[in-house]
Amino acid sequence: MIRFVGVRLFHAAFVMLAVSLIAFSLFRFVGDPIAQMVGTETSIEDQERLREQLGLNDSLPEQFGRFVGDLVRGDFGFSFRTREPIGEMIVARLPATLELSLVSLLLSLVIGIPAGAYTAIRNKSPGATAVLLVSLVGVSVPTFVIGIALIYVFGVELGWLPTFGRGETVAIGWWTTGLATLSGLKAIIMPAATLAVYQLTLTMRLVRSEMLEVMRSDHIRFAEARGLSHGTIHYRHGLRGTLVPVVTIVGLQFGGIIAFSIVTESVFQWPGMGLLFLESIRFVDIPVMSVYLVIVAALFVLINLIVDITYFLIDPRIRVRAREG
Repeated sequence: MIRFVGVRLFHAAFVMLAVSLIAFSLFRFVGDPIAQMVGTETSIEDQERLREQLGLNDSLPEQFGRFVGDLVRGDFGFSFRTREPIGEMIVARLPATLELSLVSLLLSLVIGIPAGAYTAIRNKSPGATAVLLVSLVGVSVPTFVIGIALIYVFGVELGWLPTFGRGETVAIGWWTTGLATLSGLKAIIMPAATLAVYQLTLTMRLVRSEMLEVMRSDHIRFAEARGLSHGTIHYRHGLRGTLVPVVTIVGLQFGGIIAFSIVTESVFQWPGMGLLFLESIRFVDIPVMSVYLVIVAALFVLINLIVDITYFLIDPRIRVRAREG
């Protein structure tokens, strides 16, 4: 177990070092940072003085080492546009993105797993065929189109749900949540549903394909020969056998939801990290773009590490391979 986790931590550190190099390259080679920080009236002498203060005249290895050291210490610098510390900007936006991502993931699992099991058990039924046809919408229709359609139906025509923003929030320490207020709950419904549609379809189709494979295995035939009930065979033995690959995909899905929430946050003006990233692109705020890249990569790496450890704990074959080296 310790050796397995150690190898995964080494891989994670290597990935983060590579991402930091990409972020550093973005910060140093996409335009001149000094030109973005000062106005046209600033003299060349003042620009050179600022360049020296920021260490931009140092060698590239020294600059990269300082960049990585600052990231490790949690010093993310400041925004060229607003002059705010980027760490404070991220802390203010992170709860909105994580809440939206968690609710979307929960929706995709609560609906996707039962739907996948149903389409596998009732493989030839009209209901299963209808569910599979409807699921094609989640794969075929772009996310922003689904979001706009939901806004038009439930926000404009019916007036049931707010069309933008996060609603009223409550502060719990540094964390702000909208899930404790009625307006916050209503505000998250459409963004979470929009973000969950594609992930829901993937989950449903994965569960269906894995369960069809499990239902053809020998231990299921043995359970049928023992005279066990269909519910026990389908859900206790069949569905449980599909959870190992589902755990892996769910972890990757959560990382993908966080990374690709940009479109949904833009459509609904959700005040999360994705919207902050879009604003930084609009104003060429390179430090914010670089930090966003590093943080999203760190979330991906952390989630994959948790998935690998979970996979190790629930699949005995991996433990055997790990012991064999």
